[in-house]
Amino acid sequence: MSTSSEQVPDDSLEPDVSPAAEATQIQRARAAMVQRLWELDALRSERVAEVFATVDRHVFAPGVPVAEVYDATTAVRTKWDEHGSAISSISAPQIQAFMLEQADVRPGMRVLEVGSGGVNAAMLAELVGDTGHVTTMDIDPEITGRSRKLLDAAGYPQVHVECADAEHGVPARAPFDVVLVTVGCWDLPAALTDQLAESGRIVVPLRMRGITRSLSLHRAGDHLLADSAEVCGFVKAQGLGAHQERMLLLHGDRIALRFDDDTAPADPSRLDGALGTDRADVWSGITVEAMEPFDSLGLWLASVLPGSCRLAVDPDYDRAIDSGPVMVVPEGRWFPDAYVNSHEDSFAYLATRRLDDGLFEFGAHAFGPHAGEAAEAMVEQIRAWDRDYRHGPDPVIAVWPYDAPDDALLSPDAAATTVIAKRHTSITISWPRPSA
Repeated sequence: MSTSSEQVPDDSLEPDVSPAAEATQIQRARAAMVQRLWELDALRSERVAEVFATVDRHVFAPGVPVAEVYDATTAVRTKWDEHGSAISSISAPQIQAFMLEQADVRPGMRVLEVGSGGVNAAMLAELVGDTGHVTTMDIDPEITGRSRKLLDAAGYPQVHVECADAEHGVPARAPFDVVLVTVGCWDLPAALTDQLAESGRIVVPLRMRGITRSLSLHRAGDHLLADSAEVCGFVKAQGLGAHQERMLLLHGDRIALRFDDDTAPADPSRLDGALGTDRADVWSGITVEAMEPFDSLGLWLASVLPGSCRLAVDPDYDRAIDSGPVMVVPEGRWFPDAYVNSHEDSFAYLATRRLDDGLFEFGAHAFGPHAGEAAEAMVEQIRAWDRDYRHGPDPVIAVWPYDAPDDALLSPDAAATTVIAKRHTSITISWPRPSA
């Protein structure tokens, strides 16, 4: 179904090398990528591994070095906005792999991809085979034009490319057995659920209080239920589905709290001057090794701490004050998990410190008149996570219609349920009762 790399002109290869050397370079890079994806547990089936070993990724990233295109953990940015932020990219193979595994695409299926880059649609075409159908859509005509051109060059003319807003889906080509969304969504448009086959599956990177998880959703009566959730990051959706976070600036434009849902303080002015107070530090006694995963901690904190938000810090500013009285953790270095206390005059954020034995201890730093209280509350929840959820069970995540009755959203079997109201839906995060 795909063409060989030598049939497609490409400038992502090393200059002045023979066709045989080019083919060897691609073959080695591709094999190394597939091996690494197995090691990362992103690949979990031979079917998906085969499409990564088949599709010519470099054709979809002209001008990008082969080593970068086939790096298992590297995303390739393809378009930027006026501020220099990426608004379109080819996702890292690691993310593409586990999302394809979540989607469980089979021969003969009808698949809709939301967010078009070309290479993912090509892999979907391989998975559905000659009897299936793949539609890839994007709101940006420049992106869809590029995808059409590169899909043709790579040997996938059968993929349908649609330029439209995903809020409306593609009704003319529905129903779909799989809807695979490759842009970060704050909410799930009703059209995508309406155009899903009764036994279909939606895989979507959904933001919940600023935390994104790739959810694999299937129908469960009147709502959608996630049977897997993977950590991921994507450029944000544009068009009618776009959602602007609320930014609360604390120190000019250098330090801010980002509120993604319904947790922003009613009176932000109460936080004025909080950074001028002494910082409170509280440590939990809970430790992790340097490379030990703890994916559920951030989701737990966002679920149980009212006023949940994300801390954003200008990296240059942080470096300049690293030894000063105001010490904050920038989003890019450790963890941006934060919250504003019930008094709405203080905030705390997740912190770590390295211990003599090489372990890292979790704690909280806080500022404001009630800083100590705020830090203690966060540390209390770090300990609760360690005791009840660090090693499972995972939360149950569901997507409900926005008008679902309140009693339907609350699970009687859950120890705690968080309801996050969106525009089209309500998201519930239910934490099972821990075993004795």
